[in-house]
Parts: sequence; structure tokens; C-alpha cells
Amino acid sequence: MLGNALVGLLAVVLGLAGGAAVVLGPFWAAFAVLAALALAYAMLANTGVGLAVVFFIIMILPFGTLPFKAVITPNFLEIALLMLMAVWLFRLLASPEEPLHLTPLGLPIIGFVGITLFSFILGSSGADSLTLHNYFKFILAVLFFFSVVNCVRTTEQARWALRFLIIGGAVSALIGLVLHLLNDNTALQLLTALGRIGYPTTGRVLRYVEDDPSGVERAISLSVDPNSFGGMLALVGALTITQAVAERPLLSRRLLVGMAGLIALVVFLTQSRGAIGGLFAGTLFTATLRYRRLWWVPLAAGALGLLLYLGLSVGQSFVDRLVAGVQFRDQANQMRLAEYQNALAIIRAYPVFGIGFGQAPELDLVAGVSSIYLALAERTGLAGLFAFLGIVAAFFIRSLRTLRIAFDEQRDQERGGWLLALQAAIVAALAVGLLDHYFFNIEFSHMVALFWGCIGLALALERINAEQDGGSP
Repeated sequence: MLGNALVGLLAVVLGLAGGAAVVLGPFWAAFAVLAALALAYAMLANTGVGLAVVFFIIMILPFGTLPFKAVITPNFLEIALLMLMAVWLFRLLASPEEPLHLTPLGLPIIGFVGITLFSFILGSSGADSLTLHNYFKFILAVLFFFSVVNCVRTTEQARWALRFLIIGGAVSALIGLVLHLLNDNTALQLLTALGRIGYPTTGRVLRYVEDDPSGVERAISLSVDPNSFGGMLALVGALTITQAVAERPLLSRRLLVGMAGLIALVVFLTQSRGAIGGLFAGTLFTATLRYRRLWWVPLAAGALGLLLYLGLSVGQSFVDRLVAGVQFRDQANQMRLAEYQNALAIIRAYPVFGIGFGQAPELDLVAGVSSIYLALAERTGLAGLFAFLGIVAAFFIRSLRTLRIAFDEQRDQERGGWLLALQAAIVAALAVGLLDHYFFNIEFSHMVALFWGCIGLALALERINAEQDGGSP
């Protein structure tokens, strides 16, 4: 009953929007509304479709918004997350026999959200409506964890979600590669055409190293920022590489190897040193824990790079930039050092709950730092940082134990391979977080949703394993 009522209400809303589109908008707007209505109905009928739509938006169209102006214009990801949450909550209300899955990490994550809310309220004096909206999207992204663990209840649903993660990442990488290979004017025209759905049309639409248009272009796909794009691909790339060598891969092994190679290439083209390091960290994690032959991948890549650099001088600008970054001689890392010093000053002044998500409360302090961990301590204080680190530590303690049982006792190598891939993805994200802040940034809610969604998938797999073994999750 509740589901039918929700479908009816949504039909009325979209019908009114379609009528307005016919009268006030271009001819194709009504067809877009009809397509949206069909997709919305599919999401309400099947949570697997909802998960697929969320992952598709995260990977391919993360900044897309409704094509009309309002005081606050919701983006596609926000709408999809709300719809997915509404579906499984309504199903719980309509079917009391269906259990609510919190998992052992559910209450700690709710506690973490509570800390961020308290910090937001404490620092809300300088917050505007945009900051409030961004914080709301951030909360929705963290709560995606609960949508995943309550929608992924079977092995087949887990397989479906993981396949969409990998395929979505590969498609996004392919878009990034094509845009990178096109000439700048054509790529710029294609990207600015997305201005109707909220994408930037002026300013730094295309990105270059050191913001020099005459220098090296950075791959961005439809993710606006090359560093966030690289971080997303590092996470998905670590997952894909692990599955490419697994005993029972999710897709054809050849296809996975091709996708992994494509993603790794585009990570390099983003010129994001944090993303490249994160992809290496995730790969080495998998090689150390299970698939020793993966050690040859970074070694071979390093040898090939050295050969090309010494023999043909290929990649000299990247090597020079990498060396300058390690020595903190380039502009980007000098700015990072200044951000770190400023963040430490903020943490010393506001150690417990931080400054919230608005502007810094003192004129001589500037909020914002390129590190997940310093950003957490800056925004939510040491309380938020320790809560986050505690959740991550608990995640690895539990999932590594589940992984050992799956592999050592030969219970289920397929799901064991999935869990290891998700662990590698989280390791990649945590490594990226040393130099970038996008997995904890209220302006990049898709990155936050991707991180907590992967943790949710791992906990869902842990519960599925426990239920099939006859134990308690």
C-alpha cells in the first residue's frame, strides 16, 4: 500500500513537471520526464535498479542536477539516494517480518554522523543555505551505508552491485580518455553542453597541470575535478585489479584485465599523485594478502616507466613533477604545506569538535585542507577523527577475520574474492586521503557515498556469509 501510494505521488509530481515542460520548455523535455518516470518506477519496484542508478550517477554523472533553477536545486544523486532509502524503509514498514540490518558498524556510524551534526551546529554561525544543503547531501551519502546493507541481502544482489561498480568505473574512465584525446575546443564544447544540468560552463572547465593551458592536460571525465576523478578511479581500479586475478571473477577475466588497464591508464592521465599512490597501495594490499603474482604488476610498470624515461625521455614532465612534489618544491605541494600548518593551528584552537563545515571562526585561519584526516580533525575535531579511525579499524578487523575463514577453510572463494576486492578499494581510498580530502568533503558527496557504499557492501557480504554458514552476522 505504501509503495503504491509513493508511486502514485511520484507520478503526479512528474506529470505536473512534464506538463510544465511541454508548455515552458523544449519539445524533448516531456520525453525526458517520461523516461524519468519509467526509471523512478523501476527504482521503486526493484532496489537492485536503485543501487545501479546510484552507482551509475556516482561514477558517470556525479554533478548532474535537475535542469531548472530553484533556491536549492537537488542533484541526481541526492534524488536517487532519497528514493532508494524511501523504498527500503517503506518495505520495512509494510513487511514487519523483514529485519532491519544495522550491522555491528551501524551504531558507530550513526554516532559518527551525530558528531558531525554537533560540529555543524557549533560552527553554523557562518553557514549559508548552500553549506546547509551540501551538509545534507553529505549526511545522505554516509547513510548510503544503511541503504546498501538493507538492499543487498543475497549473493546475486551483491554480484549485481559489484558489477555495476566496476562497469561504471570503466565507462567513466573511457569517457575521461576520449575527452583527453579530443582537441581542447571540442572537449570544451562537449563539457559546457552539460551546463543545462548543473555543470560549469565558464572558468576551469578543462584542467591542466599548474593551471597552465599550454602545459599538460589532466583527465577529468565528467567529474569536474581531476583529483576527485583520480581518487574515484583508484578505488574502483583496486577493486577491478583484485577481481582480475581472483579465482572466480565477477566478469570475464579478459574483460576485467582490459578494464583494469584502462582505469590504470586514466588514473595516470589525471596526473593526481595521490590517486596513483592510492591505486598502488590497493594493489600491493591485494598482493600481500592473497595474490602474490600481483607484485609483478607495479614492478613491471616501474621497469617500463624507467625504460621509457631513460631511453625515450617519455614522461619526463611527470617524473620532474613527482620529484618536485616529493621535495615540496612545486606550487601544489607548497600550498599543501601551508594548508597543513593552518589545519594544525585550527586543531590546536578547536581540538574537541572542530570548527564545523562553514568558514573558519577567526580571520587569520582558513578552513580547508587536502587530507581526509586533517580535514576530519579540522571540521569535527579529534572526536570525529577518532570515531572515523575507530570505524575503519573495526571494519578491517571484522572483514579480515571473515576473509580468513572464507579462504582458509575454502568455504566460498567467490565471495572471499569480492570481500578482498572491497578491502583493497577501501585501502586505496584511505591512501588517497593522505593527500586529498574528497572522501570527506561536503561538496563532493558522490565520493563520500562511494566510500561508505563500499564499506556497506563488505558488511553485507559478511552477513550473507554468516547466514549461509548458519551463524549470526
